[in-house]
Amino acid sequence: MGGSEIEFINKAFSSNYVAPLGPQLNQFEASVSEYLGDELHCVGLSSGSAALHLALRLAGVGPGSSVWISSMTFAGGIFPISYLGGIPRLFDLNEQTWLLDLNLVERELEVASRNGTLPDVLLPTDLYGQSIELCQVEALGQRFGVKVIVDSAESLGASVGRRMAGSGGDASILSFNGNKIITTSGGGMLVTKHEAWASEARFLATQARDPAPHYEHSVMGYNYRMSNVLASIGLGQMQVLEDRVSRRRAIFEQYAAELSPLGFQFMPELHNARSTRWLTTVVVDPQLVGVTREDIRLSLLNHQIESRPLWKPMHMQPLYSHCEYVGSGVDESLFMNGLCLPSGSDMTVTQQNEVIERIKHMVSHA
Repeated sequence: MGGSEIEFINKAFSSNYVAPLGPQLNQFEASVSEYLGDELHCVGLSSGSAALHLALRLAGVGPGSSVWISSMTFAGGIFPISYLGGIPRLFDLNEQTWLLDLNLVERELEVASRNGTLPDVLLPTDLYGQSIELCQVEALGQRFGVKVIVDSAESLGASVGRRMAGSGGDASILSFNGNKIITTSGGGMLVTKHEAWASEARFLATQARDPAPHYEHSVMGYNYRMSNVLASIGLGQMQVLEDRVSRRRAIFEQYAAELSPLGFQFMPELHNARSTRWLTTVVVDPQLVGVTREDIRLSLLNHQIESRPLWKPMHMQPLYSHCEYVGSGVDESLFMNGLCLPSGSDMTVTQQNEVIERIKHMVSHA
């Protein structure tokens, strides 16, 4: 927490707005909109997955709809497709960016356009604090008449060119889960340039209640609106977002300075972009450093230091192994050899030095 969150919470309590509506929720939505771009409409929701579920529904996804998505993503970034009966088509990453391979997507869109099999939605995932190239993916959507929804759950605070992560496509989704760069303990947000989408999202997120003095329902809705109390936390967190980004980037830079000379390879940063370095991610090539990803992970764990593999691609998951996969296995290699190093915003210099020294010790004795 940044320190000012409790002041906003107290205001919510004193106003007696503790339900999923109220002035703090309105202010939080306005704060994120101002940060990303005033022309955008923001809808605070209970989670990033809820935001994605609504975005896909607003885009017309239903039973049999085709959604092209990064295979390397968190489960919450693909489950909403299944909620709606859509069919995911899973795509590989670009080896130079560790993001959805848009060149591969473009080639497949050209084939699909000729065959009459274009997807209903293109869903790129921002990974580990780095935004997809927004102008490029939007251009593909416009060229082929495909709606674009950007999963920016991991990238709030990042930018690419003059664009902020979370501002792209027909809609983007954000997450404020407890592990994100800023948090409302739980929560998410739908961000869209379409005012009608935002209005419909608010309607659907509050049980789709028709305007009537009684409870009248013509369509199915959800209990997805964000609590005013959690939005109060979000208001305080927005005040420290840039501090959080600066700290995460400093942690990354220290890791890179100490471990790159030993042969460790870190996630690239696009030349015209600023990654938040939400997590510092590294590839451990045993041929270069003499130890494996698992050697390091287990050794750190023995000293009560948590690190984790990168996301396991969805085409390797039992639940989605039947889905079509397009690619050469760049994401598979990153999963097999990639590691997320400890990189929380409150990590001390002493703690980071311990991680670095333990890794150096392993490599020197390999």
